[in-house]
Amino acid sequence: MSCGADRFVCGLVLAAGGSRRLGQPKQLLPYGTGSLLGHVLDTARGCGLHQLLCVVGGAGDEIRGRVDLTGVQIVENPDFGAGCSSSIAAALRAVDPRATMLVLMLGDQPGVRREAVTALIDGCGESAVAACAYADGRGHPLAFHRSTFAELATLHGDKGVWKLLHRRGADVVDVPVTGPVPLDVDTWEDYRALLARP
Repeated sequence: MSCGADRFVCGLVLAAGGSRRLGQPKQLLPYGTGSLLGHVLDTARGCGLHQLLCVVGGAGDEIRGRVDLTGVQIVENPDFGAGCSSSIAAALRAVDPRATMLVLMLGDQPGVRREAVTALIDGCGESAVAACAYADGRGHPLAFHRSTFAELATLHGDKGVWKLLHRRGADVVDVPVTGPVPLDVDTWEDYRALLARP
């Protein structure tokens, strides 16, 4: 599966969260035959991305020791406590200069399927921003054209990308994806709900 020869696509997996509400690194919670983050990276590797970045924070050493990082370029974010936007800013410095698109994925959202990623890339076209339009709302992954990279670098907090989408308004393309918005894990209740979902 390939992203096509007409564009260079960089995948970015955010996995720097401190997991304060869980009390242990959520990225390493068991899921399938591995961990939450391992599953997300496996999905990303299967999408034919030209570059794959993963931002880590407080649990960086544990992730390196326990997750298969084959084909993944690790980016350290010492300011991970400042929210997801700080991880995006850190990663942008490592994005290949040939990249025309950045696909943003969450390391605690293993329900995202390869088909969703490739549909997003194919459906983005030349738009500045694209989001997955699930049956019950807009969700990750998100795609950003290179023209938005400077704006991405200035975001703040955990909701920065959603504020960017709101500001961009009609510039955002919603790409239809089957099924509900995939669950992400912030609490033990979230994790139990994820494991219970077929």
